[in-house]
Amino acid sequence: MHLRSPRRPARGARPPVLEVESVLVEQYGDLVRLAHLLLPAALGRHRRVVLAHSLVQRALTGARPGPGARVPHPRTERPGGVPVEQALLVAVVRGALPYDHGPRRHLIPLLPRLPLVVGLRLFPRSGGADELALAQRLSGVPAACRAAFLLRSMHGLDDEAVQEVLAGAGVPDPDAALRAADPLGESAGPVAAALLASPEFNACALQASPTDLLRRRRRVRLGLAAAAVCSIAGAGLAVTLPGGPAPSDGTPAYAVRAAYGPADLPRTGDTVWDNTSRVDFTAWPARGSRLHDEALLGRALSAWARPARTGTRLTLTPGTRPDAPVTAPRLLYAGEVDGTAVVLLYDGERLARYDESGPGRTSLSVAGVDEADVTSAAAVTLTASQGSARYLLAPWVAEAQTRDLLRPDVLARPLAVAKDGVTAPVPEVPAGGCASRPVLQLRSSERIAEHHAFLLAGLGDLSPVHLTYTPLPGHGNPPRQPREATGGPALVAWAHQACGLTSLRGAGVRAVNAWDFAEQDLPDGGGQAVWTCARADSWRGPGDVTVGLRTSRDAPAEQMRTVARARSTAACSRFGQHVVAAAGWRSPRGHWFVLAAGSRAVTALRLTGDVTAARDGRTLALPAPERPHVAVRARLATGQDLDGLNQPG
Repeated sequence: MHLRSPRRPARGARPPVLEVESVLVEQYGDLVRLAHLLLPAALGRHRRVVLAHSLVQRALTGARPGPGARVPHPRTERPGGVPVEQALLVAVVRGALPYDHGPRRHLIPLLPRLPLVVGLRLFPRSGGADELALAQRLSGVPAACRAAFLLRSMHGLDDEAVQEVLAGAGVPDPDAALRAADPLGESAGPVAAALLASPEFNACALQASPTDLLRRRRRVRLGLAAAAVCSIAGAGLAVTLPGGPAPSDGTPAYAVRAAYGPADLPRTGDTVWDNTSRVDFTAWPARGSRLHDEALLGRALSAWARPARTGTRLTLTPGTRPDAPVTAPRLLYAGEVDGTAVVLLYDGERLARYDESGPGRTSLSVAGVDEADVTSAAAVTLTASQGSARYLLAPWVAEAQTRDLLRPDVLARPLAVAKDGVTAPVPEVPAGGCASRPVLQLRSSERIAEHHAFLLAGLGDLSPVHLTYTPLPGHGNPPRQPREATGGPALVAWAHQACGLTSLRGAGVRAVNAWDFAEQDLPDGGGQAVWTCARADSWRGPGDVTVGLRTSRDAPAEQMRTVARARSTAACSRFGQHVVAAAGWRSPRGHWFVLAAGSRAVTALRLTGDVTAARDGRTLALPAPERPHVAVRARLATGQDLDGLNQPG
């Protein structure tokens, strides 16, 4: 869907001002939308709106090119002419581009430019998660790149026309801007024009709220002259620009630190979660006893915008951006938990938890949760202290229990959950020792998925880690897929590696899958061995793997022996479906062997090092010297070779 394309004018002289005004009025909404999207998000929502209208209204004179104007000539029109619509686009783009380089003195006029808004804050209506994601992508690229993308997507211009507009607006390298806009268009996809036409980006359909009333009263007391200056300079700039000095008279801090206030926070209805195909944090209703506490919500927004200046201790999971949201985040929770005021916000890609445990004791935890789903968005850590945590459960969680991974034969225990979704205290995975490994066992409502139970492990992050299991490959069957780790074999497999979860604390891990990829008979009456590849996937993308070996002679909770590790690898995932490893092993009779095993596509193994051998098949066990050092390589059914994972140092 395109908004409008420039049309070529009839031949003639320079477009008369009346014609320019007529076209400007006709296309005013589209031009304001373009200017609003070109202006940087750092200006704040109110100031972007007012500036967008100002830029378009000033385009009335900027769109009448004189002899020295930098507007390219249309290739199919008279040499001295220019399409009116294209001239308007050039004027708007030329006026908006300089704001991308930060505030400058020549951008702040001594006299206010119309339109002038005093006493109100104006902002577009908030859209959904897709609009928010697009806004974040736009804010992360230069203004020239944004202009190229918007002229293509919104106005339907071809590359040649976009180059003409960018050149006329003073862009030094229009070709580079077009190339930089290509990935933006690919990521937005064919729905980009529809998203850009949504209310999120419509700077003509606005909501209004008052400016900070306490601050205005203070200005009035300073006198009529001071009030006039402050209402122009303060209400027009300081209220909407983040980062101003903190008021010292009890004024809410968010008034000078965030481009939006508590009234701007979107809130999802209670019944959305079972009437949508997108079951993630966007479907969470706003809950808690302090949803209408604007002072608390304002402090939370202020802390996210400027944590250092508000004295807030900031904690980020690895790979998470610390900057404030581009638009108002969604409110998920605001309430009191164990004497601590907690606010939970979601901006489409990140969760932010703001805590107030006493005067001057505030903290903010921010974690990336991009592409969360029914399991990874099922619980959020609200508070954590003294080895236990309380969680806020998703509205689709119908049943909550706890269990100990080290005791797979012990049934899960019921977990009490309050009406607002807050759980009773749950022990966390301890930082040291291995006496227990408590986890959550949750079951989704049948309106989401029938008989769907899953495990989550609290490891110190905002989002608990989803635990899954892939069983041993069958004979002649398709490859097994990861499944929930609630069945008997899954619980047995996790009991042998649960203590390894300690190493993942605070690492921003999204899910861990335990894949039993091979089994083999051991010599000297050693029983059976099972090879497991445990893959820990982070929210930011990369994953680490650990290959372990356990035997049928091991005790139920005895931890498997680690034989190989690899970091930032695709191994043991759907993009790395083949794995092979080798290890030295001592039999119950005291004899040493070298063991090797590969996944289902392995057809032959070759050893080098202290033992040199080659065998057909997926497993081998050969006599070896004490503590052998070997390297293994496998041949796959496709004819390709596969190197073994490195042994830990």
